[in-house]
Amino acid sequence: MIPVPARPYPFQLDPAHTALVVIDMQRDFIEPGGFGASLGNDVALLEAIIPAAAELIALFRRQGWPIVHTREAHQADLSDCPPAKIARGRPGLRIGEMGAMGRILIAGEPGNQIVDALAPLPGEIVINKPGKGMFWATGIHETLQGLGITHLVFAGVTTEVCVQTSMREANDRGYECLLIEDATESYFPAFKAATIEMIAAQGGIVGWVAPLAALHLAIAGAPA
Repeated sequence: MIPVPARPYPFQLDPAHTALVVIDMQRDFIEPGGFGASLGNDVALLEAIIPAAAELIALFRRQGWPIVHTREAHQADLSDCPPAKIARGRPGLRIGEMGAMGRILIAGEPGNQIVDALAPLPGEIVINKPGKGMFWATGIHETLQGLGITHLVFAGVTTEVCVQTSMREANDRGYECLLIEDATESYFPAFKAATIEMIAAQGGIVGWVAPLAALHLAIAGAPA
């Protein structure tokens, strides 16, 4: 086990059974002119974590540890999208409607793709998730079980929605979860701060939180 300095206390990382999960680093959420920006959000906040997320991905690639990339994405006919979800938002900016980067949150559309700087490599796991959480209707739990994964390190956007939902789902399934705080972000800084506090509250009720530097140092100092 590799102890990683974290809140609320050190996270015990199991190098033989750990995977990285990068949540929804998609063009429509992160790039200017995309869906997120069309809603009036400052996408520069999310764009700013790309270097840290890239560094985290590179760290896992060097170790040869599994990496999971997620995209919030629906089928073109919206058969996997509940009407209540479609109905949310302003007319002209709803799921399935045409945005600046193609149809909003539809698999295969340009805006639905992961940003180039974080693009998955062959052999890395990529899942399209129809919900906020990574486990609903994706089969990822079975995939992770097949790989013997027990520990998950999280990054991505947004902290309070898809990242937190996925961590809570993982927690309920028995995974030990660590969130890298400088590799996650929200359009609303107060939401990110509150989510981090909720995750680590009450002795790590959802999981642990640590900066990327702490993970780097812990892995570098671990016995070969």
